[in-house]
Amino acid sequence: MRKGRTGRGRYLSVRWLPAPELRVGIVVSKKVGKAVVRNRVKRRLREILRRLHLPRAHLMVVASPEAREATYAELFQDLTRALKRSGLIQ
Repeated sequence: MRKGRTGRGRYLSVRWLPAPELRVGIVVSKKVGKAVVRNRVKRRLREILRRLHLPRAHLMVVASPEAREATYAELFQDLTRALKRSGLIQ
């Protein structure tokens, strides 16, 4: 993934490589918060990614500690912005 294309937003960063299938990894460290908060952020990101219908790629989404205060709409907007900056979507 080090050679992949990157994009960054306020609450998260993305990195991706072209691939024959879509695979997604979501990273939410303990810096974000306790287990309940981390799981909430992961659930929101999984739902956003499910709704986006992304092209085939290996994608890694890394949440920053600020993601704990973000609403679903803010995460959605930030993820789409980061994906556009990285060039995965238009």
